[in-house]
Amino acid sequence: MGRSVPGDYAYRKVYRYLEALIDEAQGREPWRLPSLRTLSRRLRVSLATVQSAYSLLEDEGRVHCVPRSGYFVRAHAGGSPVQAVAGPWHVPAHSMLERSLFTHERRLARQRARGTAPVEEVGGARLRNALAERYTRSSTHYWRAEEVHLAPDVQALVEVLLAALALRGATVLVQSPCCWPVLRALQRCGMRVLEVPLSNSGTADLQALARLLSAEPVGMLIMPSCLSLPQGRLMSQHDQQQIGQLLGDHPVWLLESDLDSELCYSGPPNARLRDWVDPRWLLVMGSFEAAVGGEAPYAYVMGRHAGLAEAFAQRAFQLAPLRLQALAHLLGKGEIETQLALLRAELQRRMACFSRQLKLELGEHVTFDMPEGGWTLWLRSRWPLRLDDVVAALSGTDLRVVPGGQHSAEVRHQQYLALTWVGEDPDALQHALEKLAQALELRCGRPIGQRGSQHLR
Repeated sequence: MGRSVPGDYAYRKVYRYLEALIDEAQGREPWRLPSLRTLSRRLRVSLATVQSAYSLLEDEGRVHCVPRSGYFVRAHAGGSPVQAVAGPWHVPAHSMLERSLFTHERRLARQRARGTAPVEEVGGARLRNALAERYTRSSTHYWRAEEVHLAPDVQALVEVLLAALALRGATVLVQSPCCWPVLRALQRCGMRVLEVPLSNSGTADLQALARLLSAEPVGMLIMPSCLSLPQGRLMSQHDQQQIGQLLGDHPVWLLESDLDSELCYSGPPNARLRDWVDPRWLLVMGSFEAAVGGEAPYAYVMGRHAGLAEAFAQRAFQLAPLRLQALAHLLGKGEIETQLALLRAELQRRMACFSRQLKLELGEHVTFDMPEGGWTLWLRSRWPLRLDDVVAALSGTDLRVVPGGQHSAEVRHQQYLALTWVGEDPDALQHALEKLAQALELRCGRPIGQRGSQHLR
């Protein structure tokens, strides 16, 4: 059985436990999994917690529910199909901040054992205060600790946020491709999801956006803070200003997604979309996962709406206090800023290597741009894609693939693959890309030709 991570929150522990059961079931489908009540008693958690874990696995296509019979492992659930939909993944460059996080957490645990650190009371408060200080830039653009709200992850945060603003079931407009956890949360809340119209260059079509805001009862606009996909380009200050002016004419909440701006290779830009928006209608969403890694999946949102504090208090998320306080120390001592500079340089180096090998192995089959941030490359195939072939080809390699269409509520990005390199060995990367090239060759029926390893040195 797999082991839960210390400080992990409840439904993730159940999720990991079920993952281990699914792995044991390989080759023996259909395999019935324990019932909600059985798992609730066995793991000493609530029925709602078990249901959340099963729902996540069901969303990922790893299990399916048979009415009056229970949950069953879906055929091939433990293999490559999961690789096609799950994420994010642990990237080696994350290890720097994760080590610092664990060091602080062990130190705090020793203090608590001596009775000198009441972390249960101050962990979340310190983290909210540290975040407010970090995002405050001037007497005009400032935040207070009581305007910062924490959640176990992005999906939970979005669900509480929509309830607090009385937007469940309303119309929301998103920049596409949209962060997968955000899009999943919107779908779970029954939102009507529209997508920001795009120009031929892949940026927001501002004129079409203005018409859409005038024609549709949009309650919220979700936009990236600075990094637009799939090109991976920084949003221009002109576009930021224009979107800000548009929102000034419409009573629409802006949820600015700050989930990946920390990973812009040149550092977060000085101008953000939030700088041009009425702060009364502004919400800023972030997460520690992009910067610190999977051991810190906590998400946060900043907003001045009076109902947010009550909504998050009612959910009463049980967040690991030691880890929250360790994160507060990382922020307060400037360690995150110092390590992020190293992380950005490492990610840029990895992505440059990744891009070079992609051009050598798949140059005639795909088009892509070297992004200005992040660890994912978006490839556009010149021919129709069959995801099953791609997933099977990459099974067991250091490449993780997500179909572009998974990040869209409409029929967009079907020709895209989002690839993440989670290894460190260039030779292993070359081998994975050769497999991907062969899969694309089978699909389009055109020979790729032989490429030797000398091209990669």
